[in-house]
Amino acid sequence: MRVPQIRLLADGRRLHLQDGPIDLIVEACGRETDVGAAYDAAARRFTGLLDELCSELPLLRQAADPARCLLQVVIARRMHAAVAPFAAEHFITPMAAVAGAVAEEILGAMLREARLDRAYVNNGGDIALHLADGEQFTVGLMDRPDASGLLRTMTIDAGDPTRGVATSGRHGRSFSLGIADAVTVLARTASQADAAATIIANAVDLPGHPAIVRCPANDLQPDSDLVARLVTRDVGQLSNDEISGALDAGAACARKLLVAGLIDGAGLRLQGETVVVGTRQTRKSQAVHQSALESAIHV
Repeated sequence: MRVPQIRLLADGRRLHLQDGPIDLIVEACGRETDVGAAYDAAARRFTGLLDELCSELPLLRQAADPARCLLQVVIARRMHAAVAPFAAEHFITPMAAVAGAVAEEILGAMLREARLDRAYVNNGGDIALHLADGEQFTVGLMDRPDASGLLRTMTIDAGDPTRGVATSGRHGRSFSLGIADAVTVLARTASQADAAATIIANAVDLPGHPAIVRCPANDLQPDSDLVARLVTRDVGQLSNDEISGALDAGAACARKLLVAGLIDGAGLRLQGETVVVGTRQTRKSQAVHQSALESAIHV
């Protein structure tokens, strides 16, 4: 029987939860008894969570129906709800929101058991946040998932609507149909940010460009929910006009989602150039780059 890995990290403040592909870093701030209760709740909810998802995996890997949801598990239904607004116009499966939805589920379990000042659940850079009145997070933004340099920071206040941060792009853990190095999205929830980041990253593209190498997703991962759709494997050097054109296409998509109320802001990154679409939260930093990684969240 598979047993999840649950342990406090060496700093004694953060909790590490790992089961198969799910790898979470959790931190809660508040009274010691509340933090302990929150971590116990996180551990209880995490145990068996992967099995719940696997029980509906065939449906989760199918294109989402924008009008109805056949999924039964609570977290699976949250994934569907996050992608449904995009499903009429785009191919998207509930798996596009899995990382954010898992982060939300664990954070929700913590908050049902304890009164916390601040907390976050970071699922590989897709992050669910909690802020009590008067609290804030300073979030570090990285250039791309496989880089370690901190480029910018931005502050999310309790009064801001944003409670989810997510990143997508061709360097991330999942495949991308587009060529963005990174698209970071702020939204009301982590699952919504996760789904929207996928859609915007896919839109950053130059279809048919000879410098872009693509291959069927199922050549790389036989059980990919993208099946035989072409995913980006490499991008050669592009001209300034080509970079601008690809980013403009992604920015147009992001602006549409912003107007629809589906995101609070986004930052799009390609070959050293950045375009920002958003509200006050994104303008604070003047640029939003890559994933709000746990190591760059300052508390």
